[in-house]
Amino acid sequence: MFGAEQGTAPRPLDGSRLHIGIVQARYNEGVTNGLASACKAELSALGVPADQIVHVSVPGALEVPLALQALAEQERFDALIALGCIIRGETYHFELVANESGAGVSRVALDYQLPVANAILTTENLEQAVVRQTDKGRDAARVAVEMATLLDELA
Repeated sequence: MFGAEQGTAPRPLDGSRLHIGIVQARYNEGVTNGLASACKAELSALGVPADQIVHVSVPGALEVPLALQALAEQERFDALIALGCIIRGETYHFELVANESGAGVSRVALDYQLPVANAILTTENLEQAVVRQTDKGRDAARVAVEMATLLDELA
C-alpha cells in the first residue's frame, strides 16, 4: 500500500544465532533473484551467518509451500522465507496461484508453529514487481528474524 507505515521493531534485530531457510520460486526469475539478493544481504546485515542459511529453489509459487514444509520437517530452522513473483495475466490463473500459494505458506507456518515470511509478490505487471523486489526482499529478512526472536521469547 502506498504510504503504509510499517512501524518500528521493539528492539534491535539480532539474527546471529538463527538458522533460516529460504525457498525461491524460479518463475519470473529476474524478479525472484532480486528478492533473494536483497533478502540475503539483509539477513547478513542482521547478523545471520551465511552458513546458517539454506537457500533452495523450486519451479514456481505453487511449489513453494511443499518445499517450505520439507524444510520445516527438518526441525533445524528458526524461520523460513518464501520468495516468488506472480504477475497478473489474462486468465483466472493469477488468482488461483496467488490464493493457493499464500494459503499454503500460511498453513506451513501454523502447522509447524514456525515463522514464515511471505515475500511472494502479486503484481499487475513486471514494472510493479521490479519496483518492489528490493524492499520486499529486505522486509522478508526482517520479518523472519523478528518473528523467530519473538517466538523464542514467548516459548
